[in-house]
Formats: sequence, C-alpha cells, structure tokens
Amino acid sequence: MKVHTLAELKAFKRAMAERAAAEAQRREAERLAALRREREHRLFELAVGPVQRMPHRGRIEPRPVPVDPVPLQRQRDEASVMREALSDEFDVETLLHTDELLSYRRPGLGPEIVRKLREGRWSIQRQIDLHGLRTDEAREALGRFIREAHLAGLRCVRVVHGKGLGSPGRTPVLKNRVLRWLVQKKEVIAFVQARPAEGGAGALVVLLRSG
Repeated sequence: MKVHTLAELKAFKRAMAERAAAEAQRREAERLAALRREREHRLFELAVGPVQRMPHRGRIEPRPVPVDPVPLQRQRDEASVMREALSDEFDVETLLHTDELLSYRRPGLGPEIVRKLREGRWSIQRQIDLHGLRTDEAREALGRFIREAHLAGLRCVRVVHGKGLGSPGRTPVLKNRVLRWLVQKKEVIAFVQARPAEGGAGALVVLLRSG
C-alpha cells in the first residue's frame, strides 16, 4: 500500500493498530477459554478421582429397539364394528337346537357335528372368561376373542359366561346375550354347553370354521 500524504500515513497506522489490538483481544479470549476448560477438567478430576478409558474388547453399543406404533384408530374402528355387528336384539331361538344340553349348529351341518363336539372330539385350544365384565365390555371382548382365535387357526375354544347366580333374580343375563352374540359370528359354526368338568352350564364349547 502506497502512502502519499501525512493524513494517509496516520490513517494507515491507526488501522494497523486497531487490527493488532483486535488480534491481541482474540488471542486473549482463546487463552481465557482454554484456562476455563482446563479448570473445569481439573474440578471434574478432583470430584471423581483419576479416570481411565476402558478397553474396547469387542463391546457392542446398545441400539434402541424400535417400537411398533400402536394402531389406535384401527383398534377403535374394530371395536366399533364389533359393537355394531353383535346385536342384543337378535332372535336366537329360531337357530338354537334345544335339548337337555344346549346346542347350536349352522344350517347345512348335520347333528353329528354337535354330538362330536359334546364328546370332546376337538381339544379346547383357548378360552375366555367373561365374568365381571359389563355388557359392552363382554361383547367387545368376545368378538375380538373369536376373531383372533379364528385368525390363529384355532378350531375349538371355550367361552365362560357364568351361571348367573349372582345376577338379580338369579337370571343368567350374560349367558343369554353370549348365545345371541355367538350365533351372529360368521366364524362360529357350532357350540354346545360344556361338560361338567369343563364348566357345565356356566360355559360353552365353541367350534370355529376352518380356513
């Protein structure tokens, strides 16, 4: 840079001085920051004592296990479908074959399927106990249970509804509703009252269609 006048020389000197001051200020700030980091490091060592990095030895860092999102809307939709699909007003009497032991079979099925079901030809693979549930809870629980059992490829399940001895008038309210609900489920092809060892009048043994 060429300086032609005294004023330019003064301006040049002033600029150089300002630049030198700024550089000195930057270096001082860096020095103070380094001192602060060193002091903090020393404080940590004084607090916890000397530390040493552990050898690697093939350690594998844990990875977070992804959690599948909960399909809340789908669950609400399915519950709504179950409530709408299973009616308490369904006339079950025309579809039930009543004798000394309650039984039901889909139209087109012969009576031997009920006989075999009573004889225990199919092993009970899963059961649901509806004791203590309110009507809406029992309806949704039963609908979900039957659907999931069928999807799992199960053929024979037990539904425990109780004998209604604790109901007002000792009337088996839940039992009568369960009969209506089961008849409406397309997965159900037959059911009979359970044998005494399997729950007797407080349970049903249900046969599900295959496939």
